[in-house]
Amino acid sequence: MVSETQLEVSKAIHRRTGPTFYVATRLLPERVRHATYVLYAFFRMADEVVDDAADVPADEQRAALERLREAALGRRTTDDPVLSAFAELRERYAVPEAVVAEFLDAMATDITKRRYATHAELDAYMAGSAAAVGLMMTAVMGSEEPETAREHAAALGEAFQLTNFLRDVREDVLERDRIYLPEESLAAHDVTEGQIERLEMDDGFAAAMRAELRHTEERYREGVAGIKYLPTDCQFPVLLAAVMYADHHRLIEDRGYDTLSATPRLSTARKLSLLARTRWHWAWNKDPEAVFAKVSTVPMASAARPDPNSGRPHPAR
Repeated sequence: MVSETQLEVSKAIHRRTGPTFYVATRLLPERVRHATYVLYAFFRMADEVVDDAADVPADEQRAALERLREAALGRRTTDDPVLSAFAELRERYAVPEAVVAEFLDAMATDITKRRYATHAELDAYMAGSAAAVGLMMTAVMGSEEPETAREHAAALGEAFQLTNFLRDVREDVLERDRIYLPEESLAAHDVTEGQIERLEMDDGFAAAMRAELRHTEERYREGVAGIKYLPTDCQFPVLLAAVMYADHHRLIEDRGYDTLSATPRLSTARKLSLLARTRWHWAWNKDPEAVFAKVSTVPMASAARPDPNSGRPHPAR
């Protein structure tokens, strides 16, 4: 049984490091919400080993991840409240060791890998860093059609991470010397690695960002299509998370696709507005895809792009 101390520590990490997802997490039923706090805190612990390690040698980062792996899989005792809680939850929900290992292996990739040549190469990384997260969340939520639910959950996890990559271009290159935009996409629009390192915005970078947003929207469509396979009491919170993450696309487009001069962030007022509008549409229609099409700025199959203020669709740009 996860203790109150373990829960409070995990919840504090989630609230501090994942404010957008935290809003949606609070709406999950308690049986899933508490586990989600622990899962997210574990993800952040692993992420911070490689993200907040500018002066830490690579071998020490790998050793730290290995200690996390051993504790998370219950192979060594730990007094860390998050790791001990995660190990317990992994056992309770039968999360495969391979999924945990895949996630931690992806984190280890970040120690030395700084660039991605192709979308296929980036997809291979996200199979651990994002898709595995979706698989663990699905295990906690449960589903009457687990295989189908897992497939869509992996796509939604990848959509969230791709949005983060597009939003955080400036932060990633300045603070971690990482560029997650595939080189093949940048080259197609005459954008160089050096240009991004110098934070030089031009029409080519805007075109590359526009193309990557459209690419990411495909993952949202695939992911949202699977929300209906989740338990009824989990569908709205997951839908809201998708709406909020996807709203970063609106911010990026409003900036003329410039994520080099600043990192766009959703305001609290905007999050509350999205919550209210999504809840209103959900009250009338429990179809996740239909509600996402009404509220989100990501066009669904009809290619009608909704007005972010009124929720009414207008022609896609």
